[in-house]
Amino acid sequence: MSAARYIAIEGPLRVGKTSLARSLAERLRARPLLDSEENPFLGNFYRGESGSAFRAQMYFLMSRYQRIHEADISHSHTPIVADHLFEKDKLFAYINLNDDEVAIYDRYYRHFKEQLPAPDLVVYLKAPTDILRERIARKNVADESHISDEYIDEVVRAYEHFFAHYKAADVLVVDTSKSDFVHREKDLEELLEELSRPVQGTQYFLPLGS
Repeated sequence: MSAARYIAIEGPLRVGKTSLARSLAERLRARPLLDSEENPFLGNFYRGESGSAFRAQMYFLMSRYQRIHEADISHSHTPIVADHLFEKDKLFAYINLNDDEVAIYDRYYRHFKEQLPAPDLVVYLKAPTDILRERIARKNVADESHISDEYIDEVVRAYEHFFAHYKAADVLVVDTSKSDFVHREKDLEELLEELSRPVQGTQYFLPLGS
């Protein structure tokens, strides 16, 4: 993994992306590049307000582009570990927007995407809906209580489909169903040990769990 200068952690809501990105950045003495959940339209979207999905998605698209662009990854002398992949924005856009909104969104997405580098390695953290629901409840963010199991199911399926076809970087797929590296140090060390090994193509890792 020493050759991977730009690592992106990805997966559905509350799967542990940011926690792993911080731990991995500390282990590698890398710079963490963290997504922001601050979005003035997100609460309205979770509550189902008309038109809020498009506003929330465009806000995320522009803020994610700006964050990655300003990191100047291609010229960084320090490794970078991000808790998001730019392409994830389009995944959610296709779930949440109608056809007319997607047509507008795509024009901006393509313009931004061609200006950004691909990661050297993507770590895809996966978990089923019931596990994610438990973690959402544990996190106890008020607006997230409005998220339905059906929506979580749709997001999980979208991620599975996306990574079944993703070829832009090497990918380590990590099943987190029996592992809680956010709250259990032993599980975190097991995952970090796996990440110390080289990854080629798409590889799979099933932690033993504590």
